[in-house]
Amino acid sequence: MKSPPDSRPFPSLTSRPARRWSAVLLGVLLFSGSAADVSAPNPTPLTVAVFDFEAREDLGRDFGKEVSTLLSTFLSGNPAIWTVERAELDRLLAEQSLGLGGLADPATAVKVGQITGAKVLVTGRAFRAGNELLLVAKVIGTETSRVYGEVAKAGKDAPVTGPAEELAAKIAATVTTKADTLVAKVVTRADRVTTLKAALKTDRRPSVSVKIPEVHFGTPAVDPAAQTELALLFKEVGCALADDQSAQAAEVEITGEAFSEVGLRRAGLVSCRARVEIKVRDRATGKVLLADRQMSVAVDVSEQIAAKRALQEAAAELAERIIPQVVK
Repeated sequence: MKSPPDSRPFPSLTSRPARRWSAVLLGVLLFSGSAADVSAPNPTPLTVAVFDFEAREDLGRDFGKEVSTLLSTFLSGNPAIWTVERAELDRLLAEQSLGLGGLADPATAVKVGQITGAKVLVTGRAFRAGNELLLVAKVIGTETSRVYGEVAKAGKDAPVTGPAEELAAKIAATVTTKADTLVAKVVTRADRVTTLKAALKTDRRPSVSVKIPEVHFGTPAVDPAAQTELALLFKEVGCALADDQSAQAAEVEITGEAFSEVGLRRAGLVSCRARVEIKVRDRATGKVLLADRQMSVAVDVSEQIAAKRALQEAAAELAERIIPQVVK
């Protein structure tokens, strides 16, 4: 089974200033289609996180930070790009103990994208070579791990504003023209079910029960969204569903927990973040077949619907991984 994305327990959102969620909301606003209806093409703008550039000591201690600040400023003026506020970026990464030294590792880029909501990361270096000042940037897709490089240069003693503006324009062009390779293709429900069915190597379908109690802001949900979504996908691939009222107990029992909390409210919209944890057990033997977890973020005009969407999408991503393992 493909290793699931790293999904550490998220910290209490209500205990932090609401503005820390601006980075997450920006990413969600761009890719927040309902888990039940995600057939729309990837919209723009894209959320971009710009990290401090590495800089040679001879350029000054804060030179790399100045470059990233200028890049963020220039990029934020582009209507096709939304930039993550650096203060929020630092806070989110610090909470997860993630440094930037490992960004060359695609897995780290994926983690950073999950935490910040950014679809694209920008890192780079600043240095002098001969009589020139060079700014070298890497543009990294957090969902596809695709990397593009851009360079801007100026005279050794020229103000950094000029090459930073030039580099920002090149980065913006790369982000907008290469979006199809930087951002993962949106998966429709029909595609998801078709892929799942193709992955099943046997005609036999075990009966399945799903019990995933759900909590939002400390309040139990009457109709757990993650449980409903997971059960629905099992049914759509041909598995019989069973519950406490069924005449015959299920062959496979799926239990777990689901949590959701509100993030930022802005311009009539609200974002929510969700985490779903499950265990899959063979009822006859009591053996735990697998355990998994997934996080997701969603936005809507309603807090309740945003939370449901986040839980729904997390459950759907779990289903893609666990159904082929259960049906074999």
